[in-house]
Amino acid sequence: MDKLQELSAPIGRLFLSMIFIFSGFTKITGYAATQGYMESMGVPGMLLPLVIAVELLGGIAILLGFKARLVATLMAGFSVVSALLFHQFWIDESQMNPFMKNIAMAGGFLMIFAHGAGAYSIDHSNTRRI
Repeated sequence: MDKLQELSAPIGRLFLSMIFIFSGFTKITGYAATQGYMESMGVPGMLLPLVIAVELLGGIAILLGFKARLVATLMAGFSVVSALLFHQFWIDESQMNPFMKNIAMAGGFLMIFAHGAGAYSIDHSNTRRI
């Protein structure tokens, strides 16, 4: 495997995880506003701590390649559910791009599920020791 191909997995994990890690921190700093937005979309605001945990912990797990297949499956589902709840393009056309962004992220997570975390990951280092 050449070096560029080897580096594509950790760089891909970095790019995919960044939006979730940053979003989790943004939700913490704008907690009340985020909770209000969720409630305005019909999602109970009491779920916000769970959303923050999924975004932060899931994002970090993907970044590090820890339990990547399991976490990627959960994050793919989270991305699709978020798209359906918060980016209803069938009601508001301006939500088409954010909807498709979430669907594209789900596709990226499904690639991690299919192929694993790749090089420079906790999962890869654990596999080599066994």
